[in-house]
Amino acid sequence: MSRPTGRGSETEERLVILNDEPGGGRPVGPQYWDRGEKLKFMDKHGIDISVISTANPWLDPIPASEAVSLAEDLNTDLEEFCSGSPSLPSDGSFKRLYGLGLLPLVSGVPIQSILDTISQVSTLPHLKGVIMGTRGLGKGLDDEALEPVWEAIANAGLVIFLHPHYGVAEGKEWGEKDNGHVLPLALGFPMETTIAITRLILSGVYDRHPSLKILLAHSGGCLPQLSSRLSSCVTHDPIVAGRLKHDVRWYLGKLWFDAVAYGPEELEFVSAVIGRAQRYTDAHADVSTQTALTADSAQSAKQEGAGRMLWGTDHPFFPPLNGNEKWKSVVENLRAIDNVTCWTDTERLAVRGANAIDLFNLTA
Repeated sequence: MSRPTGRGSETEERLVILNDEPGGGRPVGPQYWDRGEKLKFMDKHGIDISVISTANPWLDPIPASEAVSLAEDLNTDLEEFCSGSPSLPSDGSFKRLYGLGLLPLVSGVPIQSILDTISQVSTLPHLKGVIMGTRGLGKGLDDEALEPVWEAIANAGLVIFLHPHYGVAEGKEWGEKDNGHVLPLALGFPMETTIAITRLILSGVYDRHPSLKILLAHSGGCLPQLSSRLSSCVTHDPIVAGRLKHDVRWYLGKLWFDAVAYGPEELEFVSAVIGRAQRYTDAHADVSTQTALTADSAQSAKQEGAGRMLWGTDHPFFPPLNGNEKWKSVVENLRAIDNVTCWTDTERLAVRGANAIDLFNLTA
């Protein structure tokens, strides 16, 4: 949208992402599309390689009649954007930019068209996966119509980056007091992710497609904290108790989590929950008979869990108020990684970048 700047007839472009966005949206500048600006940001913060994507709400507002061709055009454009980036000076086998493509997940788009777009993405060498919202074709990610999509993505070896956009319900829970973006972003987004991935797990998608690679935004939302409660609910519910091959907590060890949590305590907790997953292979095991955790086994679990966590920046959102400063989202999340006391330098380096190289199979 455009709005007056207050300087005569001058207007400025604003990006409106959320409903009732405070301030009439966010200023739109070259940091959203200019490769040089992205590389300057990376250089300023000591970032060698970035995996980039289109921001939410992706193609959700686009009519089905236009979504397929637009997805293909944007994927081609992103491939050119990444392939035209410089090689990493210290290792010319890597480009500095890679991308996540888009799928035309819009109500009314034929499944075959989505499968064709998956095939397109898989042929573009600098696109390593797809970014996806939580609504699928309008019925959520556990919609049975999406089963061929999960199969195709798993077979192609692409990564799904699952990211929220809509929050919870209609936002009425936030009340009438103006709290800016705080409640929908800090609470609504993570809960949206939690609900979406839980529905997908309960649908049995990982039992059918064990090689499916899903990376969760915001360190998995509330899922790590609520996973044992979720497991108890599943165990005691006659509708779903026998549906899955494993305890719900086991499936957290199949997921990847970004490390955008802003605190070392949160990162340590998430890594512990991921690392314990193998203790819950059997969906019907009597947990009272399990071997008690020792200090060494708890430490080992946290280090193992770190192998499925990836640092992120949130760029180009949340810029510093002073344009010359480093971005707080970058600095705080790097500091959080460095201050997880149970991790060694091996885990810290893995979360900073080595895990991403492995997950996305990054090559020139």
